[in-house]
Amino acid sequence: MKHLIDTTDLSVEQTQEIIDLALDIIANREKYRSVCSGKKLATLFYEPSTRTRLSFTSAMMELGGNVIGFSDAASSSVSKGETVADTVRVISCFADIIAMRHFKEGAPLVASQYANIPIINAGDGSHAHPTQTLTDLLTIRRELGRLDNLTIGFCGDLKFGRTVHSLIKALARHTGIKVILIAPDELRLPTYLREEVCDRNGIPTVEVKTMEEVMPELDILYMTRVQQERFLDRDEFERLRDSFILTPEKLATAKKDMIILHPLPRVNEIVRAVDNDPRAAYFRQVENGKFVRMALICKLLEWSPERPTTPTPRFAEEYIVNEHTCTNRNCISTTEDVDTLFHRTEDGSFRCAYCEAKAKTK
Repeated sequence: MKHLIDTTDLSVEQTQEIIDLALDIIANREKYRSVCSGKKLATLFYEPSTRTRLSFTSAMMELGGNVIGFSDAASSSVSKGETVADTVRVISCFADIIAMRHFKEGAPLVASQYANIPIINAGDGSHAHPTQTLTDLLTIRRELGRLDNLTIGFCGDLKFGRTVHSLIKALARHTGIKVILIAPDELRLPTYLREEVCDRNGIPTVEVKTMEEVMPELDILYMTRVQQERFLDRDEFERLRDSFILTPEKLATAKKDMIILHPLPRVNEIVRAVDNDPRAAYFRQVENGKFVRMALICKLLEWSPERPTTPTPRFAEEYIVNEHTCTNRNCISTTEDVDTLFHRTEDGSFRCAYCEAKAKTK
């Protein structure tokens, strides 16, 4: 059974297959009008969403399929205490593929251990958002014509920004990538991503304090909002929320063919006047999300033709099971009855498979 839980679940070749299929869908819309006829997509959204949920719904409908599910966990049996594992085992009886967004990191990975249909991670806490990454890659390919030899500046909330984390992992597998990190100290990129993704893959990484000082060298400026829902301290959020605001004046030194991306929603980090700049690609990016999700649904159904009957849970790889405890209180393993799963890192420590936090020390 093929799932998409993290960007790296897809090989470079599989990612390219999905992007190529999305491009063919864009060029030949009628050809794909009924390829999912008789199929059902379940959208299980435990956390608010506009673009991602409606993008999946629109994608399945344009493929000729049907959509079931919920957009508010309070209206489902989750409000009665039903676990992720039980929910997906139930939904697997009704649907052919599931797209899940959850506020707990690692919830889609738990779902994949129990479902006998493909699971798509539509965002889990501040951990990962692989379908947004596919959207970003398709947008970069359509706008710039390449995925290699790019300098990309990530600006804003790099600590909690799951879209940033996923895209860095994906771009690290391409050549000629340079990453510039533009964030306040409190919202810096997690150390493990710099060490285990950028450094390990030889990706040059630079940290700066302002976007103006690096604007002339950027091929892509990836803006993010400061996410209030990720903060436990309201005062800290208020202090950081206006850290970086993109205006037309700040674009004066940017390349003519640079593109501005944003996973949306925005709050005030891009002023409305920037929308008129032809380099502002973020609304074109939204439409690309529908096409790439159409391609992803087709490919996962193609790659997962048989429903497994093996006992659950099923682990996708070798883990250290039930020997350590996660330090991240937003990890699914801290609130639901699941097996704790850890990887051993190169330095001998242990990292949680659900959220990538380190294990508690004994």
